Amino acid sequence: MSKPGYVQDYQAIAEVLNKYIDGCKQASSTVMKPAFSEKATIFSVDAKGKLTGGSIQELFKAIDNPPFRPSPDAQSVIVKVDIVGTAASARVDSNDVSGFSFSDFFHLLKVDGKWMIVSKIFHTHVAP
Repeated sequence: MSKPGYVQDYQAIAEVLNKYIDGCKQASSTVMKPAFSEKATIFSVDAKGKLTGGSIQELFKAIDNPPFRPSPDAQSVIVKVDIVGTAASARVDSNDVSGFSFSDFFHLLKVDGKWMIVSKIFHTHVAP
């Protein structure tokens, strides 16, 4: 434990990330939206190697529509959380979210005492 409050910050960040994870499992933007800043962004590289993304609203639209569907058996793990003051980064790996597997990288900020995701980048793994 490097600093007082680290455990509380880690637990608060894990709670935020679990809102995202639960939203993926339920294919529900309503469940995951509280984890994100309204100004958050999302980016990835598409199948052609091109940058794609923008506003987090793109994620919310996508998760509420096919091919996404509830995936109660999806498995996710918080791989790493790195916290420095009011800034943090985290990695979440997920398997079988609507048949997809992802590695998600998040940047979070502690604003007015609450952690929120301000950006997400991700990699979609090739299906086995």
